[in-house]
Amino acid sequence: MASIIFHIDVNSAYLSWTAVEQLKNGSTVDLREIPAIIGGDQKSRHGVVLAKSPAAKRYGIRTGEPVANAFRKCPNLVTAPPDHRMYREKSRLLMDYLRTFTKEIEQVSVDECYMNFTPISHRWNSPIDGALEIKDGIKDRFGFTVNIGISTNKLLAKMASDFEKPDRIHTLFPEEIQEKMWPLPIGELYMAGRSSTEVLKKLEINTIGDLARSDPKLIMLHLKSHGKMLWEFANGIGTDYIQAEPEQAKGIGNSTTLSEDAETYEEVCPVFRELADSVSGRLKKAGQKAGMVSMEIKYHDFRSVSHQTQLERASDDPDILCETACGLFREIWNGEPVRLLGIRTSKLSDADEPEQLSIFDIEMPEEPDEKHRKLKKALDELNTRYGSGAVVKASLMKRPEKSVNGRNRDGRREK
Repeated sequence: MASIIFHIDVNSAYLSWTAVEQLKNGSTVDLREIPAIIGGDQKSRHGVVLAKSPAAKRYGIRTGEPVANAFRKCPNLVTAPPDHRMYREKSRLLMDYLRTFTKEIEQVSVDECYMNFTPISHRWNSPIDGALEIKDGIKDRFGFTVNIGISTNKLLAKMASDFEKPDRIHTLFPEEIQEKMWPLPIGELYMAGRSSTEVLKKLEINTIGDLARSDPKLIMLHLKSHGKMLWEFANGIGTDYIQAEPEQAKGIGNSTTLSEDAETYEEVCPVFRELADSVSGRLKKAGQKAGMVSMEIKYHDFRSVSHQTQLERASDDPDILCETACGLFREIWNGEPVRLLGIRTSKLSDADEPEQLSIFDIEMPEEPDEKHRKLKKALDELNTRYGSGAVVKASLMKRPEKSVNGRNRDGRREK
């Protein structure tokens, strides 16, 4: 039996959640029904459009553009500030509700997740009937709407949920790819960012179908491993694996918003270095080691993507965390400017838990000698006592001009 995967995505989450909260508190105006946006302080870096209503979209207002530009397009625009604490609570309630259907939920951002519908599909006459019950249940219970995409893998389910919005259910099964997906502009393919799209258009690849029918070697010549991934996506190739975490499972992570967008790999590495040091310190303080490392990117236009891998051995070593995050970044980065980076660890185990070695461990590099172990321990103790970054390796002192504003304190968001 083929897998059945749902992608569930809240329609204009920040604006919808703000509207629901305002109506609950007595407002007579629904932000979703008028030209409205969610935007931060216009004087700060966050003075951009985070979410927009359908009416605002008709004025040409785009997510990610400066709030000042949005007001020029629509002078009577209504704006509300973001409330991330409230958004996290709405997200938690949504995920708790979805887990009443199945525990096999993979949350990929505050407002979207994948659901493995396969084990529970027998409860309904069809996947669409199941999706309809879930969608309408969310609307009745919480007051906001979602789109649900249905397919046999996560990539196609994600593409389906991005079809016509809001409050819709769409299928995109393999046999529907040529009809529903291939005619779409290449820019609508998942992970086909602006720079990738420009390269593909120069190759006269204007639709997803054009890319699917292209020679993958040609695409890789111009876009390397990212091009291969896009070619696979255009042909509907994706995974149906759902990385579900038990509700009680905890992870340790950290992320930071950059003061200026990072545009090169060389700018990104020092950020991951400091994030890895922070996460490592928190793991050690908790007496834990991580078996899984995930890396998060938020692009300049607020699109988010994450990538994860399982470590051969559970670790709290900042070098391993940093190298792993940098490797994950290189695998999935599409070359566009990045405004936020994050590292998160999961599958935690006690630091003193015995490790089961395999015959292949004799191939592993030798452990650091006693001198280096003592040095590393001393560095950890000094950073614990005087704060992260109090003592760093000389090789890490130099930073690119585009630095992180207050990364050690104010600029870093704890997860």
